[in-house]
Amino acid sequence: MNELDGLDHLDRRIIAALQVDGRRTISSLAAEFDVPASSVRYRLKKLEDEGVLQVVGIANPLAIGFDRLALIGVRVRPGTARAVCTSLAALPETSYVVITSGKFDVMVEVICRDVAHIVDVLENKIGAVDGVVSTESFFVLEVHKLAYGWGVPEVSSAD
Repeated sequence: MNELDGLDHLDRRIIAALQVDGRRTISSLAAEFDVPASSVRYRLKKLEDEGVLQVVGIANPLAIGFDRLALIGVRVRPGTARAVCTSLAALPETSYVVITSGKFDVMVEVICRDVAHIVDVLENKIGAVDGVVSTESFFVLEVHKLAYGWGVPEVSSAD
């Protein structure tokens, strides 16, 4: 089931507005949508509690002192992809963990302080996960786009 299936129009509008500006206040959202602030507050908490929405500040890791950002392709033993993802998602260095099709079973984004840190993550953390067969690393040299506001189905800018 798609996570958006259980959302109504107000939920979708709140999500869309916060994707544009995550610093919007509850009162400004309530005024824009012509609903009580308590309704927005309740919906926002529910969306966060259900894991549908997370409001965070996003920084370019290369600009704030993390020297190594890498994408890691992971091959796993058959039948272990979900368990491997669960283990990898628990690592503080991972920011993105997905099951994929193609050459790799899993793709992981890691953010590390330096080369020694990424070597430790590859050898002692990712490589130690039961089910991991091999990895291939792709170092990020420059970040040209880091965005998460892709819109919400059934919400137009005219709403």
